[in-house]
Amino acid sequence: MPNLSPIDAQLRQIVSAASPASIADVIAVMQSIDGLLPSNDGLKWFNRLYLMVTQRIDTQAPPSGWEDATWLTRLDVVFAKFYFAAIAGALEQNADTASSWDALFEARNRAGVDRIQFALAGMNAHINHDLALALLQTDDGLHLTPALQSPEHDDYEHVNGLLEEVLPSALTFLATGIVGELAQDTGKAGRLLAIWDIRAARDLAWDFADHLRDLGGSSRDLALEAQDKLTGVIGRGLLLPA
Repeated sequence: MPNLSPIDAQLRQIVSAASPASIADVIAVMQSIDGLLPSNDGLKWFNRLYLMVTQRIDTQAPPSGWEDATWLTRLDVVFAKFYFAAIAGALEQNADTASSWDALFEARNRAGVDRIQFALAGMNAHINHDLALALLQTDDGLHLTPALQSPEHDDYEHVNGLLEEVLPSALTFLATGIVGELAQDTGKAGRLLAIWDIRAARDLAWDFADHLRDLGGSSRDLALEAQDKLTGVIGRGLLLPA
């Protein structure tokens, strides 16, 4: 076990103890992380963005309700557990930590990187690497194989719409709206959003989960390894100093 700073030791304790069973539990863990991390820690800004979008999903169900609320809740919880596990793995210098998450942790305290860059690098790791695995784990646990024409995919697409709505305002808030913080709006919010299509990323994750479902053994391992390497390259590109 590496020597951890007092903050990282507390962070490890938070995520190692986390065992969320509901979206409210997930939000509570993220709020604990947000309250712990200082403003100069890049992880804080991905965590803050993730917290904001999770709160939106929790409070803005479709007018007629979710078509499969059990599946959606399970997916949100499983997905968040991948994030908490990535934090623990990075802090413990676990060799199995995904390259995409290593990219973010390598840059946590790097000078010249804007908050929104950290936020999007975290989204890159979490969506492009973790989401397909979370979908498979959720579907396996509920003995489902959702098709594109299914209640589960309809709920997934509704979440895509919510994220498309909240992401621009959330990133603008991170860049300029932190009370008592120096504004960091360098124009990157618009430029990064122009190349980051969250709906496309999530749709690719759904397709990748379907692809992995049909693979086994070494073929699946190779596909995951290639995906992780690509996601790591993208993450490091997002985290280049201004």
